[in-house]
Amino acid sequence: MAEPRVEIESLHFSVGILGITGGSLLLLVNDYAHSSGNDLIPSTALGVLLLIIAALLAYAGVRRSLSHSPLFVSLCLSISALWCGSGLVYILAGEGVVNGEAGLRTAMVPGLAAFSLVLLVMGVVGVLQREVVLSIIAFSISLACAHQIAGLFDVGFGLGATAANYLLVCLVGAYFGSGRLLNYITKGKVQPPGTGLQKKSKLTPSQAQERNDAVPTGLVMNLLSASVLACPLLGVVPQLTPGLVPWLWMAGVYQLGVCILSYRAMDTLAATFYGYTSVLKFAEGYSLLLSEFNHQLYSPVPFPTVFSVLFFILALFSTQKSLVECLYQLFYVAYCIAIAAQPLGFFQAGTQGVQAAIFVASALMLLVTLHNMVSPWRVPTGEGLLKAALTRSRHLILRPHDKDLHAPYLGYSKYADAEVLGHGCSVLAAFAITATVGASGPLDVLILPWAVVAGGALQLLCGSVAFARGKTLESTAFILYGIMWTVWGLTRYGGLYGATRGFNVAVGIICFMLFNCFVTAGALFLSKAWFAYAFTFQLILISFLLDAVDALPYGYDIAVTIIFGLVSFYCFLANLFNSSFQNPQLPLGDPFIKLSGFGGGRENCPHVPARKATSVQQIAEILKNGGTCGMPTDTVYVLVAACNRPDAVEKAYKIKVHAQDRPMSLWISSIKQLEPARHLINPVLWDFMEAAWPSSISMVIPRGTWLECFGLGNSAKYIGTPQSIAIRNPDCTVATHLMDLVGPIATMSANPTGEADTTHHNQVYAKLGDKVDGVLCDGPSPENIASTVIDCTKIESGHIGFFRVGVIPKSQVLRIFEEVQKKHMTGQENPTFEPDVLEPSEEKKEELEIETTNPANLGPVKEEDES
Repeated sequence: MAEPRVEIESLHFSVGILGITGGSLLLLVNDYAHSSGNDLIPSTALGVLLLIIAALLAYAGVRRSLSHSPLFVSLCLSISALWCGSGLVYILAGEGVVNGEAGLRTAMVPGLAAFSLVLLVMGVVGVLQREVVLSIIAFSISLACAHQIAGLFDVGFGLGATAANYLLVCLVGAYFGSGRLLNYITKGKVQPPGTGLQKKSKLTPSQAQERNDAVPTGLVMNLLSASVLACPLLGVVPQLTPGLVPWLWMAGVYQLGVCILSYRAMDTLAATFYGYTSVLKFAEGYSLLLSEFNHQLYSPVPFPTVFSVLFFILALFSTQKSLVECLYQLFYVAYCIAIAAQPLGFFQAGTQGVQAAIFVASALMLLVTLHNMVSPWRVPTGEGLLKAALTRSRHLILRPHDKDLHAPYLGYSKYADAEVLGHGCSVLAAFAITATVGASGPLDVLILPWAVVAGGALQLLCGSVAFARGKTLESTAFILYGIMWTVWGLTRYGGLYGATRGFNVAVGIICFMLFNCFVTAGALFLSKAWFAYAFTFQLILISFLLDAVDALPYGYDIAVTIIFGLVSFYCFLANLFNSSFQNPQLPLGDPFIKLSGFGGGRENCPHVPARKATSVQQIAEILKNGGTCGMPTDTVYVLVAACNRPDAVEKAYKIKVHAQDRPMSLWISSIKQLEPARHLINPVLWDFMEAAWPSSISMVIPRGTWLECFGLGNSAKYIGTPQSIAIRNPDCTVATHLMDLVGPIATMSANPTGEADTTHHNQVYAKLGDKVDGVLCDGPSPENIASTVIDCTKIESGHIGFFRVGVIPKSQVLRIFEEVQKKHMTGQENPTFEPDVLEPSEEKKEELEIETTNPANLGPVKEEDES
């Protein structure tokens, strides 16, 4: 399976390199043919083509973001952002929004300056890591951006040099990208010299696991927005114009992508930080856009102050990653304080001065972060200082950051928990709407982006992540609240509502209130904190309803939004604290109503990773002491008990709901565990077991005195039927290792009778609750189909049947049985089996294939039916 993976990654690499080559060729031709007042390609068409190529590069970068190639990912996404921003500016120029060469120069210079520095940094890192092709591309496009800036001031000097740099990119990229593509097409048979990829990572496995390849792109977007806002202060451009809005909003969109990729990389802190910074980018662009329409925007004090508090708390918790990360985030604390200190917000000298500092800090962070990602020799950033400081502390114990930290509640998920960001966005949106709207209108108060982007778009993102993790109620709440913040923000603060009040808006709000009643009722079963969160949002909806019918009491809306904001802030702090520290924990409160089986096993029994030998030993001790446990297999999860503990077997049988008609089966680690009873088992059956096991094949064999060898006692009545019993040797390392420690086990499917098979360890918690004593966790099941069940009760007569055809196909089973029969028909010692014929005829073979015990039950059935 590994070879196709390598080929696909190679194809994505080729797509990225050839995409850069295509964009460079487009700009090369345009720059060579450019003359004063005469463009070869119209600006609008050029912008659209650049957007298409930018989307292709973004796709290649995202697909490679978890493939241990951060330099390539950062290069692809950075060039994608460069051409996306440039394309939008060209479209605005073609449509007349950006007027003349002066307007184009003002709109292009800040973005080009930022990417010139960014690509220079990437080129330096590429040289240090001997990534020749990537460093040449980075240096060439960096010089092209620098010369394009010069060309905006002097066409005769800059554009020719810009085209020359793009020509170098075309030559190198065309050769290398075509070589990689040819290697992919020929499946490695043809590979031009110099086009090979590094096959081994220079990093240790632990270093590669801790890495989030999307972080450099987030730093690039911070540097870009800082360049846009700091350029007027430094005199690079005369003033901020609407032509700069594409750079800011494009940076916000890319940081939303970084947020999603950070959740994919299990990095909650980075996802939360770049989610917050994306809100700033959209707010900056919104303010700049409305300033063109003579709106004198002012920024009320409450929500920038609250934002600074959120950034400060996030910075403190980021010390568990590195001290440098904490210091970098403190720049955004200062930035939010500067916004709150000056009523005109983003366009004052104080905020622009902080952005100049962020520009320098982002460049240094990009260099250090990218170098540490690709090199085993790291620049010291203060990693592990907090862990070392808390080693001797008995009060604060850091939580280990492994894959079990973000284990999904149900099903399979590849994303970290997004509740920290979701609750933080509720805080921002709540305190934003506490600002009153003056007589000049809602657009003059900086509320709309905070409510629509923070409360709306980001909460929709958090709801999607929660849904992927199996958290149905949390997902429903975040999506519902995100839609409500978006609708109310656009209606009330986007100029659509105006001064009119009517029943139409009230009807929509009533619908949201009804939906939220269901969420509030569901929160009763989740936690006290979630109930308070949903209930206080209902109070906000009431304030929206009263405002819609023009019956809002004075001060009621401000009071309930502050209450909701404080509840959201506590949920934000508690989730952040509890995900960072194992002890102590900030209480979220037990649910008001507890359902039996609702996640009970998570708290009441050990849930340990199956890949650790100590975990298997721990579960083995539980089984030896008479406990029952959930266990992964080569098919689905099962509930097990040790055969030498009759009390445990009876307990496991009674755990299942309405299981009286579903007998248990017997599992062994190898056929050697049946050696004490070998003289009681038919030799043909014994050889058939040896040939077929270990595998996903269960055999129903005659019941006999051989069963007494396992010490089942009176509990033997729960295994099999009075006439037969199902026995199996699974092809699962974890299961066989556990049975080597415990001995043969009695098993049944880990789900109530009549429900679907259990295919993830978290489903054991949900379906069996606190009735089990331990769960051996191994994520999703390798197969969603149960085992194949064979009827071997008439094997001495040369016939087998099929109760169920599962993972192992019928033809494979028949082939194994025919080989065993031939062995016994060619003079092998067989004291108990006497064949009726010397060799099976063709008619006999057809009869063998047709014979089944119960044809109606053919096809995939649940694992619990195998007995």
